[in-house]
Amino acid sequence: MAGGQGSRLRPITDARPKPMVEVLGRPVIDFVKDSMIQGGVDSLIVTTGYRGEMLAAHVEGWNTESTSGRINQEHTPMGTAGSVRLLMDEISDTVIIGSGDSVASFDVASLLKAHKDSGAKATMALWEVDDPSPFGIVGLSGSIEGVVDGELREGYIRKFKEKPTPEEAFSNVINAGLYILEPEVMALVPEGEKYDFSKNLFPRLLEMGWPMYAKAIDGVWFDVGSPNELIRAQHVLIEQRKNLPFPMPDGSVDGNGSFVSNTAHLGEHVELHKSVVATDCSVGNDSSLRETVLMQGASVGSNVSLSGCILSPGSIVEDNVSATNLVLGDDERLKNDDIRIS
Repeated sequence: MAGGQGSRLRPITDARPKPMVEVLGRPVIDFVKDSMIQGGVDSLIVTTGYRGEMLAAHVEGWNTESTSGRINQEHTPMGTAGSVRLLMDEISDTVIIGSGDSVASFDVASLLKAHKDSGAKATMALWEVDDPSPFGIVGLSGSIEGVVDGELREGYIRKFKEKPTPEEAFSNVINAGLYILEPEVMALVPEGEKYDFSKNLFPRLLEMGWPMYAKAIDGVWFDVGSPNELIRAQHVLIEQRKNLPFPMPDGSVDGNGSFVSNTAHLGEHVELHKSVVATDCSVGNDSSLRETVLMQGASVGSNVSLSGCILSPGSIVEDNVSATNLVLGDDERLKNDDIRIS
């Protein structure tokens, strides 16, 4: 599912859909794609909406002798389940559905085994959080008709609750945006109607008494819905790079937790701290980057100090600039006489 616009990431998403935003120099959607392929998936369809033409060009590169990939463009927003319902003629067996705008270390093979072993009609990947209040939580039981046990990290789904107060929170596991469904579940989605998995389809399955299973994933999970979350996602991926189920891009990690692409150019006396310098980027002499992300082709001049900033592809920061918590759009230029308020 890759129809999201990512409005909170503007101006980065003015030129691209949210699934095409870079993390460590790679589009976000590629991390979910890699998890699926490593889990045995050989046919991938990307449901697109906003700026779908960019995804179409990218997905074309997924096609190999062993894997096929293509898009299905929706012309009217249909919701998460509604967008997949458009493909109903092609869903004749168990289908794996993932959100293309989050970074997660899904063990798809393990989730698929849990789905088959449990006899569930639908299985959901979960993520454990410290504070569940901003999310939709899931209550699990050890049996299909059992009571909710807030300590479980795997079991049958018995209850949902959106954005619970501390008193209402019966668990701290949330929907991680990857589902394994049987064709008869997708057949319940009304044709031609805007319909969501979490808001509409899954509550309906509970009411019908159809067995639903869930399992918490290990590793990493990020929605990357805001600039701060996007920066934080890069930090955690760098820290956990040796334990991830998908490959890291070509580059190196220094002692200060920064990633530098093999094709990036750093000048003399450059200081990096928990930053990312992606493909074909350049940083001039005597510059300092702290918790800053340079996306493909971005350029930083000499004697520059950046903290908490994101530079979209092709953007430029000129010499002698100091900036904090700024986001530049594609090909945007920050001059040394600009005044920017984040």
